[in-house]
Amino acid sequence: MADKKDIDFTYTVIDKIFRLGIGEMGDFSGARYNGDFSLTLEEAQKAKHQFMCDQLNIGKGTRVLDMGCGWGPFLRYISEKGANGIGLTLSDGQYEACRKNGLDVHIKDVRTVTPGDFGTFDAIVSVGAFEHFCSLEEFMEGKQEKIYRDFFETVYHLLPVGGRFYLQTMTFGKNMVDVKDMDLKADKDSNVYITALVAKYFPGSWLPYGSEMIVRNAEPFFKLVNISSGRLDYIETTNQWRKRIWKFSVKKYLLFLRLLPEVFFNKEFRLKLEVLRSAANKKCFEREIMDHFRIVFERK
Repeated sequence: MADKKDIDFTYTVIDKIFRLGIGEMGDFSGARYNGDFSLTLEEAQKAKHQFMCDQLNIGKGTRVLDMGCGWGPFLRYISEKGANGIGLTLSDGQYEACRKNGLDVHIKDVRTVTPGDFGTFDAIVSVGAFEHFCSLEEFMEGKQEKIYRDFFETVYHLLPVGGRFYLQTMTFGKNMVDVKDMDLKADKDSNVYITALVAKYFPGSWLPYGSEMIVRNAEPFFKLVNISSGRLDYIETTNQWRKRIWKFSVKKYLLFLRLLPEVFFNKEFRLKLEVLRSAANKKCFEREIMDHFRIVFERK
């Protein structure tokens, strides 16, 4: 799994730049346009949050755990409905931003949560965190499916019978390349280069192979309620993020300038910026190297 250092590399480094572009409590996960791409990014994110609430029966007094809460957009949304939310993250930047905004957030590995930590919950959500549970090394060692089964068992013990779990995650798609072929020295528009670059952007992280792998490993503990692909939605979300992140503002570009030493002396950081510049993540979805799923489970 991506450890705290890996998560900080992916999220804390871009914390301030992202929030200046997307908003103080920006949602760094795919929105839900559901075919209507005339929606603004904010409207589509709100539609996703409402969909999550509807699927999980979240309302006044509902106790909710957000596993990988980001900057707290969903916690804020459910608080306005009278629900009680607790968020978990491994990013110092996200933790500090959430606490500053009055959210009940803790730094903790979501895979190690037990009822003894925060009690049990009526509903649990995990938006994006699942992508970081298995590392490339663990995949190569054949541990990926056990990691997922163990995680679903963890969630199982935090819910009552009939309690629901919303999982939103990227997966590898039908055109994913063989891991042995990924190459940062290949042609920069090739699939093998793009996948290698994205792997650098998310150190310590490796995706599940399709929704089938996820559902299979959840099956001992959960029944499937709802599943849908958000691949096209993620492409549009990425389009909107890029417009906002690169839009000029004095504060934002002063932060860019402060990162120049990292650009010159840190090769890993340069590769990270190359992902943003080249829209490699977006290309993975356009070429169906990656897919994106929203899955609702109910505890058996």
